[in-house]
Amino acid sequence: MTRAEAKSKSNGRAAYSSPTGDDAASGCVQPDLEYARRVIRSEAEGITGLLGLLEKPAFSRAVEMLYGCEGSVIVTGVGKAGLIGRKISGTLASTGTPSHFLHPTEALHGDLGRIGPVDLVLALSHSGQSDEILRLIEPLKQREIRLLSIVGDACSALARHSDVSLCMGMQEEACPHGLAPSVSTTCMLALGDALALTVMKARRFSMEDYARYHPGGALGARLITVGQSMWFKHGEELPLAGETDTIGGMLEKTARLKRRGAVMIVDGQGALSGIITDADLRRAMSRQGAGVFALKTAEIMTSPCKRVPEDALAAEAMAIFHKYRIDELPVVDAGGRPVGLIDVQDIVTLKIVE
Repeated sequence: MTRAEAKSKSNGRAAYSSPTGDDAASGCVQPDLEYARRVIRSEAEGITGLLGLLEKPAFSRAVEMLYGCEGSVIVTGVGKAGLIGRKISGTLASTGTPSHFLHPTEALHGDLGRIGPVDLVLALSHSGQSDEILRLIEPLKQREIRLLSIVGDACSALARHSDVSLCMGMQEEACPHGLAPSVSTTCMLALGDALALTVMKARRFSMEDYARYHPGGALGARLITVGQSMWFKHGEELPLAGETDTIGGMLEKTARLKRRGAVMIVDGQGALSGIITDADLRRAMSRQGAGVFALKTAEIMTSPCKRVPEDALAAEAMAIFHKYRIDELPVVDAGGRPVGLIDVQDIVTLKIVE
């Protein structure tokens, strides 16, 4: 047994070694997959161990503090905990709780001014004894700024001086030496997500709200609604005609509107009855010739026709376009009355599909 193996065994941890011989020469390594499995299991067990913490009053008070924060949630941490803090801050900000990350060292050199009187500080430290974090406590207390913390040691200085402290327990790291933050940071991240998403749910933060915070990229495109993407907007005159209008009257009525490839036909109560597209009109003209202009719209309209509510996702409208091979889709309110018209090109420009 090598010295490295003996040391590993004495620590109760799996042995690991660097490639030697032919493996070292070729640059190959034989991974210890069983050890990798233990890492995953260790982190999963650490997260599962947090379930009991959620039942304690401290978690509910932490949610109340975040929900009731009138300013921003300032997340801080150093090292790996700081990296996790950045992610937690990003999750809070994108789900309806204003937040930004503040590095504790920068805070001690002038950036404490970024923290306002109604802000809330969320500090992360597994040991609860990180010097950079502890040095923030006195300036925060002097300004009566509330402090929430996530720690491993309930008896640590950070936990004792926090208004509310969530104690995960001192986690045994999955690192072969038990040093590199792994289980502890995974637990911090899971607990931060639990806080942020519980507050998100309490705020009744909707998919539409989420879309407003994520307007860019593929995610933003998928979250855009029909109402946000349709050409015609509320208050604009729509391409509408009645069931008893003639085709000639329909064309005259809609000639001055935005150029669209369809006219929506409504009944006497204003509810959508059907649709007449350019293709419908061409087919009718090939059969009737000039006589088509005397026909009633109800005689050539497609009825019933596909429709979509205003709050549906644009991606849902695109699915309808693809399935039924159509290019125009009426947008209706809860009473079935037209409030807009969406064209397949309106959605293609959003790049929802490749």
